[in-house]
Amino acid sequence: MATRSQICLFSHPEMEVVAEKIARTCSADGKHEFVSQESEMLTRHLSRSSSFKGALEPRSVCFKKSINWGKFNDGFPNLFINDVKEIAGKDVIFLASFHSPQVIFEQLGIMYAIPRYLARSFTVILPYFPTGTMERVDKEGQIATAKTLAAMLSHIPMTSRGPAQLVIFDIHALQERFYFSENVIPRLESAIPLLLREMRNLGDKNNLAIAFPDDGAHKRFNSFFPGARFIICSKIRDGDQRVVKINEGDPMGLHVIIVDDLIQTGGTLKECGRALLKAGADKISAYVTHAVFPKDSWKSFTGDSVKFENFWITDSVPHSTQIAQHSPFKLLSLSDVIADTLLVNMPKAKDRGDKANGPYIRKAKDNNNASELVDDEDLDVSMEEVHLE
Repeated sequence: MATRSQICLFSHPEMEVVAEKIARTCSADGKHEFVSQESEMLTRHLSRSSSFKGALEPRSVCFKKSINWGKFNDGFPNLFINDVKEIAGKDVIFLASFHSPQVIFEQLGIMYAIPRYLARSFTVILPYFPTGTMERVDKEGQIATAKTLAAMLSHIPMTSRGPAQLVIFDIHALQERFYFSENVIPRLESAIPLLLREMRNLGDKNNLAIAFPDDGAHKRFNSFFPGARFIICSKIRDGDQRVVKINEGDPMGLHVIIVDDLIQTGGTLKECGRALLKAGADKISAYVTHAVFPKDSWKSFTGDSVKFENFWITDSVPHSTQIAQHSPFKLLSLSDVIADTLLVNMPKAKDRGDKANGPYIRKAKDNNNASELVDDEDLDVSMEEVHLE
């Protein structure tokens, strides 16, 4: 049974392994090895203010496997949350997975229900937003299904603390945050810190370069690699074929890591690797957050046509665990960065029901304390209020 100070964590059955890792990472002793620079800075800013004394402390997580994911004879979901009254007054997190259209409806049913059982707050972690690549229309008649899915998620009811938060990792286009209504708060996070940790442990870390398969990936991710050597590629049409060429940078003698948000069949990424090797790269590796790989297309990377030293993927989709059992793939678990983003130093509810229980904690009346909460756009920290998303 979860105590008042514990966070209730539910998950779709396909994400139970990740959920269990999150619960272990955020154990009651508060130990957590992976802490991003941004999280550390935020905690330091808040802890300097007397108005936050005692408000920031490690929270434990109670992972509850209490949802029955049954089906009726006609195939429609037969859902039931056991011990549902335990949700009342709790901070609740649901770890979702929209890896297949067949599992979306049943999870929406759970998401719509939890706030109605008086959850204090509700956070949905949806690591992979599957329709993100269909965010615009190029001609009349096309349907931007990214907007459709965003509209469905926007109908999650509010809790006593306000709108539900929706955490998505490395969404394909940042402007998709505006596809959601005011009923939910989208939080667009990144798993790139996991790659940075791996890069620090490489033997040739001083001989690295970061390559992007197109200019869009460069604009999106270059800020994560300050001071790095960049190589920017692009696809061009050569007769009836589309080939990848290097637009900027020199890979000669370097270990080049290709970075992108997701991969489908992998044709473009493989051609990018081939172009880098042809231009003199010593070796190549790759990183994608979302290893979609429909129809087992990942198998084309296990051969020797274009040799990748490492191919890092995350467990944002369930089948990535199976893929990571084959070289050159290596699995980086999102459990660390999820814990860092949401659970470590999460404000603890105060039983007396003061303003710290709300979504905002106001600045201290003491000017000295207020001046210590610096205006930092990246951390959402201001002198007027700290929004604990």
